Amino acid sequence: MRIALIRHLPTNWNKNGYLQGKRDIPVSFPFSDQLKAEIEKNCRQLAKWAPFDAVFASSLMRTQQTANAYGYDSFMIERDLDELNFGRYEGKPKMKLLQDYGNQWIEQPLVLEFGESLVDFQQRIFSFLHRYNHLDKILVFGHGSWIRGLMSIATSGDINQMNTIVLRNNELIMLSILERLIRTKKQSVSN
Repeated sequence: MRIALIRHLPTNWNKNGYLQGKRDIPVSFPFSDQLKAEIEKNCRQLAKWAPFDAVFASSLMRTQQTANAYGYDSFMIERDLDELNFGRYEGKPKMKLLQDYGNQWIEQPLVLEFGESLVDFQQRIFSFLHRYNHLDKILVFGHGSWIRGLMSIATSGDINQMNTIVLRNNELIMLSILERLIRTKKQSVSN
């Protein structure tokens, strides 16, 4: 499975360093010339991988608005792509979470629980992979934690490395996910 992932365009909350999580925050309009140029550059990269078997966005408007900005009006809304539910930290500066959980957030996020446990969050990522594993190439408009979680899974088998990864808004990531990794994790989760 090959996956092209784009983290949603910046929101005012991103610019101010607030955790959004499940809050349905819109992207910031109008787009700067620099952001428009980045979108055009990413579109050129995506064209090299096209066509996609499917295009997905989360249920949150910022990913759907990003898909529209890229010229995708027809996409599947997939709730498993939603951002991590940060619970009481949503709407607060990310620094507050780092003050409270710094080392655990960076080194062992799987032990944490906010509005959802990070074990459940990881399971959502695997559920998405299992459900669409039959597709060869997909495009996902997603969220920072979700994409970093998938990147960590691709390299280490779980999400524990996700918070060592830096991912900018509107960054394009292209991954190949091995069938063996998806099948192995599915078996361990089922047991």
